Amino acid sequence: MRDLIVHWVVSALLLMLVDQFVAGITIDGFGVALLAALVLGFLNCFVRPLLILITLPITILTLGLFLFAVNALVLLLVASLVPGFTITTPGAALVGTVLLTLFNLVANRVLHGDRQRR
Repeated sequence: MRDLIVHWVVSALLLMLVDQFVAGITIDGFGVALLAALVLGFLNCFVRPLLILITLPITILTLGLFLFAVNALVLLLVASLVPGFTITTPGAALVGTVLLTLFNLVANRVLHGDRQRR
């Protein structure tokens, strides 16, 4: 349970970090970031796999790069569901997705370093 809460808080902090780097993404506060991280986790668990399955042919044709577009679509969906979290353009969502992916890679390496190699 502790790991789940840590992951949730780190995800919210990473969303706020993306907010600092991407001009088209705005988060009104840490509470909004926590709610957005919760909704993002839910959608990544239930909606994203369906989107990946539906877009599998184009994902294969683009050698997996279309997954960034799927992730951007999920991020736009989160912004439409969470008040106080806005994304102005699909381009901002795409850049935010790439940054969020990179930040998550670094955060996972820092938090779970040796556990992932086992």
